[in-house]
This record gives sequence, structure tokens and C-alpha cells, in this order.
Amino acid sequence: MKQSLFKDAMILTAITLIAGLALGFVYEITKAPIAKAEADAVAKAYQTVFANATTFDALENFDTQEASSYVQSEGYTEDDIDQVVVAKDTSGTTLGYVITVTSHAGYGGDITFSVGITTDGNINGYSITSISETAGLGMKATEEKFSSQFANIPAATYTVTKSAPAGDLEVEAISGATITSNAMTGGVNAAVCYFQKLTGGAANE
Repeated sequence: MKQSLFKDAMILTAITLIAGLALGFVYEITKAPIAKAEADAVAKAYQTVFANATTFDALENFDTQEASSYVQSEGYTEDDIDQVVVAKDTSGTTLGYVITVTSHAGYGGDITFSVGITTDGNINGYSITSISETAGLGMKATEEKFSSQFANIPAATYTVTKSAPAGDLEVEAISGATITSNAMTGGVNAAVCYFQKLTGGAANE
């Protein structure tokens, strides 16, 4: 009986070791392609919100923890500022900033997206790099009907409405997906908040 248990234990140990080695091998093979895909997605997001930029330089001395703490202290408690890059043209002139935000207020989990804001205070739009909202509802945040409301508008503080916007600072919610709409709008507002800190301005109310 003891020999049988010992044999079974050895077999299980061997299986575990082989499985572990196999997983490690697969990880090493897929690590580089996954990293490249993620980098390509980020680069595409930057270019989407600043089509006329040729370079995107990391903001000097940027600290994600400090940036996130700042916007959270300003009321955007569900948002983190993950990264900020400076968008420049061929001559090296700064066109604006791309601010990457992760909203923790999504219906299906975190939503990560990049917001382009010009030096003269206009939002170019946003580009989502990670989202897991409900198909046909919250996923409509990726569609032009909703996202276009954040293109070519002043860098200000926006609110969500379930009806047609009554003013310039209102955003019409996605039908059946108010939570996602609030998450996206709150994230954009957090990006604007941090932009105003960088430039020393104040968002329009």
C-alpha cells in the first residue's frame, strides 16, 4: 500500500514538473509577441488621437502614482493616470499631450484609453486599448456615435445625460449603458484635470 502511494505521488510530481516546464516554455514563446501587440496597440492609440504627430515622447519625471493621487484628490476616485506622452510634429514642436487613463468604474471591469489634448486646450478624442463591457451595450463606447462626442471639443468638465444634450458640456449616454458612459466621461474628465495641472489652467465649468 505504501509503495503504491509513493508511486502515485511520484507520478503526480512528474506530471506537475512536466506541466510547469511546458507552461514556462509556452510563456517564453508568447511573451515577445504579446508585448509587441500591446506596444502596437498603444502606438495606434496615440496616433489615433494625434494623427498629425510624428513622435510621442514620455513626459519627463512623470509618476503614475502621484498623477493618480492628484486626480483622485480632485474627485476622480475611480480613475488612474497611467501614462503621459508629449505629441510633437516633424519640427519637434509640441502639439499637446496624450494622457492614458484607466477607469475602474466600467460595468465589466477596468477600461483603459488614451485621450489627446492639444496645447491650446482642445480634446482631439480618445482611443480605447482595453475594454470588457457588455457586447451591444457598453462596447458601443468604441463606436463613433458615442466617441465622436469627445472629438474636437474644449478641454472641460463634462456630465452625462440620458436625453439629448441641452448644453455644450453634456454627453449623451449610450442607451442601456449609463455606467459605461459615466466611466468614459469620468475618465476623460480625469485626463482634462491632469492636463490642467500640467499647463496651470483650470477646466471650464
